[in-house]
Amino acid sequence: MLDREKKISEIRENKRDLEDFIKLHEAFILKSASRASRHFVSKSDDEWSVALTAFSEAIEKYDPIKGSFLTFAGMIIRSRLIDWFRINGRQSADAHTEDMYNDVEDTGYNDDLRLEIHALGEALREYGLSFSDIAKNSPKAEKTKKACKEILLYLIKYQDLIIEIRRTGTLPIKNIEENLTLPRKTIERHRKYIIAAMEILAGDYPYLSEYLRYVKEE
Repeated sequence: MLDREKKISEIRENKRDLEDFIKLHEAFILKSASRASRHFVSKSDDEWSVALTAFSEAIEKYDPIKGSFLTFAGMIIRSRLIDWFRINGRQSADAHTEDMYNDVEDTGYNDDLRLEIHALGEALREYGLSFSDIAKNSPKAEKTKKACKEILLYLIKYQDLIIEIRRTGTLPIKNIEENLTLPRKTIERHRKYIIAAMEILAGDYPYLSEYLRYVKEE
């Protein structure tokens, strides 16, 4: 578990260091609020109060197995600001299409899916990956697709491996090769896709996980 995630666990138990933790992440909270609001947000703005409350909510609800805390907190901040915009009759933050959505067609996407796309994009950045990497490394042949499915089921079964992958940012290729007797070349070639798919299946992405339904099908 990363130091930040460990600290969150301690804060939830005694609340002693909550104020210091929030102060340490003020820049992140302001940046997340500004991105969602489509304008610069300062601590004197109402958006700051909404984002601050959302950040505290994220601390209470965070589960390390879901991914990095900052990714989760950013998603909660964005979601709460969208709700706030609607209640106050203001333009939704979702009207803003960020760089990471460049390859995603606007029509037909609801707010929840956009939030998932945003959160996944943030998670992938932790590995130095992008959505284009997923497309380029997606398995095409049925045999390769079956191998990726086997790897993903293996990773999901052993949560300690997922935690280790998130900690190191790398796929345990030797472990997978030895335990599943799969060709190393296949694992390495689809490493980026496997990591992205793992994040979707192990995280809180109900809409995006529909695109990986084949993994859970018999």
